[in-house]
Amino acid sequence: MPLALLALAVGAFGIGTTEFVIMGLLPEVAGDYGVTIPTAGFLVTGYALGVVLGAPLMTVLGTRIPRKRMLMLLMGLFIAGNVLSALAPAFELMLAGRVVASLAHGAFFGIGAVVAAELVAPEKKAGAIAMMFTGLTVANVVGVPLGTLVGQTLGWRVTFLIVAALGVVGLLGIARLVPELPRPEGGVRVRKELAAFRNVQVLLAMAMTVLGFGGVFAAITYITPMMTEVAGFADTSVTWLLVLFGLGMVAGNLVGGRLADRALMPLLYVSLGALAVVLATFTLTAHSKAGAAVTVVLIGALGFATVPPLQKRVLDQAAGAPTLASAVNIGAFNLGNALAAWLGGLVIAAGLGWTAPNWVGAALAASALLLALVSGALERRSAGRGAASAPVAAGAASGARASVPAHH
Repeated sequence: MPLALLALAVGAFGIGTTEFVIMGLLPEVAGDYGVTIPTAGFLVTGYALGVVLGAPLMTVLGTRIPRKRMLMLLMGLFIAGNVLSALAPAFELMLAGRVVASLAHGAFFGIGAVVAAELVAPEKKAGAIAMMFTGLTVANVVGVPLGTLVGQTLGWRVTFLIVAALGVVGLLGIARLVPELPRPEGGVRVRKELAAFRNVQVLLAMAMTVLGFGGVFAAITYITPMMTEVAGFADTSVTWLLVLFGLGMVAGNLVGGRLADRALMPLLYVSLGALAVVLATFTLTAHSKAGAAVTVVLIGALGFATVPPLQKRVLDQAAGAPTLASAVNIGAFNLGNALAAWLGGLVIAAGLGWTAPNWVGAALAASALLLALVSGALERRSAGRGAASAPVAAGAASGARASVPAHH
């Protein structure tokens, strides 16, 4: 595996850290700016919406620029956003910094995956892509907990400056290690790519992504106040809870990736159903330290077990023009994050308690399960019609042959 993949992994590590670390620092940021925690939750929502808009926009723009240069531009955007977040004197500027950083997110993973695959032999492409995405996974086990710890001890602004520095390392690594790659012939044909969105199964898969992953974020966005105010953990313990969440993510992602090729839809039924049950149960287990810790691991594992099958589902259903659909689905994960963070803030602000977002998460995951069942039923019906029409077509062809006069 070439060293260029390490540069891509470092960039992915920085992006993953900045996306998730804010959840462990919401009380500190809210206190510094004099806003409520639900208002500070807009820092999660704003980032997520930025990814939703930035993923397709930057991906399409990126087809007109050499890939190495585009990756460097995206890292520059990421660095600028995190520096603005770190230095922002007002909450509104902090939010603007989050949005600027988020614009790089979806396109970096979309274009980076293509570059990673081109750097190695055909039989090693999947391993190369997985190595780049390892940066994102490790961010949730190492980067987010350490960033939370630094933010709670030295101040949250220091955390974002460190993340910006990680971006600089990633940028320099890409500049030095990633070779110049030719621009794709003709680029992405936007009209053909947009045609994929007329496929009902593509839209259903994206809706499952929004609702299923939204279920995870409804609970995890407000994990800090939930664990300190309800479970009775000390502020510093949130770091270790985020490590547990990250470990759950790693395990779920690995299992989901392994099973997605074998039994994609059954995997979605089981993981989404179990996620809905676990999130509903979290309203009870959040009152116990041990119960809360176990539940946080399960939410990470079940939530991320849905990621590989949902991404593969979109790629399979948009096989003729997958580039834009794949980027939009990365945005869909973040649309779920935004929706969940907003809804979670609403129920807290309504006075329903710190555990109320868990009910929101359970409802979102259950809705995703319902869509998965609809998608599976439509697929079976379509397959049934195809199987039924095959004998008819064969019979018609046989009849046509039988009616041909002998002298022909």
